[in-house]
Amino acid sequence: MSGAGEDGRVDGRERDRDGAGRARSARPRDGLGRPLAYGEDGVARQPEGVVRGPGETVAEAQRLLDAGMPFHAHEVFEDAWKSGPEEDAPLWRGLAQLAVGLTHAARGNSVGGARLLRRGAASLGGVERAYGMDLPGLVRWAGELAHRVEAGAVVDAAREAPRLGGGGGLQ
Repeated sequence: MSGAGEDGRVDGRERDRDGAGRARSARPRDGLGRPLAYGEDGVARQPEGVVRGPGETVAEAQRLLDAGMPFHAHEVFEDAWKSGPEEDAPLWRGLAQLAVGLTHAARGNSVGGARLLRRGAASLGGVERAYGMDLPGLVRWAGELAHRVEAGAVVDAAREAPRLGGGGGLQ
């Protein structure tokens, strides 16, 4: 079993760190956020801590969802959750959970995918300010996808990506 030792090394390597010295894996990742081997081509990561307005957040997350990159969309929602007003936290947290649920479902983790889709949908249930998003449509989308995932559906993240604005639900 591998892991970080007391000296911070992982499998004999010095532990990866970001510019602030925090432990952060430098391994490339695929479009669903899965780590790849060092040296492989991966998908560019979302920068962390970007402060965007609600419209920018929704537009960037939708772009990533449409590209089949829900893991990266979750990071955009997480930035909004952490940097925005406290009263908006349940909205962004719920959307981040939906994106992670879609990520797990697309990775083949039906239990985790369905659980997070339902948790995200429940988080959105009491949200009032939606910035033009169809939250009831997203809640329906999440419930329907969770049901299909539990029934063994193979999920393609881009094909299953929800529409955040306007009609919500499946594209």
